[in-house]
Amino acid sequence: MTEILIDFNKPTLCGNEIAYIMQAFERAHISGDGYFTKQCQQLLEEELGVRKAILTTSCTHALEIAALLLNLQPGDEVILPAFTFVSTANAFVLHGATPVFIDIRPDTMNLNEDLLQSKITPRTKAIVVVHYAGVGCNMDAILSIARRYHIPVIEDNAHGLFGKYRGRYLGTIGEIATQSFHETKNITCGEGGALLLNDAKYTERAEIIREKGTNRSRFFRGQIDKYTWVDIGSSFLPSDILAAVLLAQLENWQTIQNTRKKIWHHYHQHLTQWAQQHRIQLPFVPPECEQTYHMYYIVLPSLEIRQELIEYLRRRGIVSVFHYQPLHLSEMGRKFGGKPGDCPVSEKMGDCLLRLPFYNTISEAEQDSVLKALQDFFSP
Repeated sequence: MTEILIDFNKPTLCGNEIAYIMQAFERAHISGDGYFTKQCQQLLEEELGVRKAILTTSCTHALEIAALLLNLQPGDEVILPAFTFVSTANAFVLHGATPVFIDIRPDTMNLNEDLLQSKITPRTKAIVVVHYAGVGCNMDAILSIARRYHIPVIEDNAHGLFGKYRGRYLGTIGEIATQSFHETKNITCGEGGALLLNDAKYTERAEIIREKGTNRSRFFRGQIDKYTWVDIGSSFLPSDILAAVLLAQLENWQTIQNTRKKIWHHYHQHLTQWAQQHRIQLPFVPPECEQTYHMYYIVLPSLEIRQELIEYLRRRGIVSVFHYQPLHLSEMGRKFGGKPGDCPVSEKMGDCLLRLPFYNTISEAEQDSVLKALQDFFSP
């Protein structure tokens, strides 16, 4: 068995994670909505300028709360890219909606805004955008169409915390946004997420849904003398231990982004000429976008070449991975009418896109080993 020398991802400590965990125990409150949860929410609200930030157990759960806020009914439709993680669709399907899959742009891997209007019907209740790799979608065009039809826009911003589109933070542009703090993300607590609310009308009900359908948050603010069951909901609260880890990372977000920026540019600088020689596509960042340096990917000419390269790198002790398989071609996607050829760009990227090792502590020497292996694979 080949020894793994360079992993695809490694979670890293970057500040006071351990100290804050100990403080959470000292405060004798390690369940949800404790001191560190509130500190994380306040930091997100202040840094992003968002109306309300609510920590959740995952980005998936944040998306589920968003679905509940929309009061979806059977037959309602939600437009979303075919090239995304299953949670982007599942959260809405779970609450009664039909996913309408839309293809992506071949340059940014984001929802193709030119196809959006053709997907809208009288049953469309939301448009979900995914800022792939932390590069913003064309929000001007998307919002223009959405507002024309009075459809809310939800940003699945799992990759894009602290990225910007035309100077505005991703996650603060649509009515609702969701964040991920999974261990593969720039800023992590292992498992975690957040719901960002940019429209005040959603705030109180979102708190109720997150608190198992009770008005417990109002009780703890002293607005009522007891709390009770008032709506549907579930337990979406993360432990304050997780929030303690998250706060330590959020406090260092600029350092984390700057570190990842150097890693991304080291790959990009050394792969640009190589990619041109071998008909390989590299990431594209439009000038109006400030990316988050979430990942570095390459797009190979074919599925066969990608699979051969994955195996070649593995034999060199390097872990590289493909990304999403198009949802419209999945077993569930086909039940909603998906079929081959519906989203050709998504299908190509599902076959040809490959992500390179990328984490906060990867060294330049390790990156150079990856680069050398890529060059060797294509050598005559």
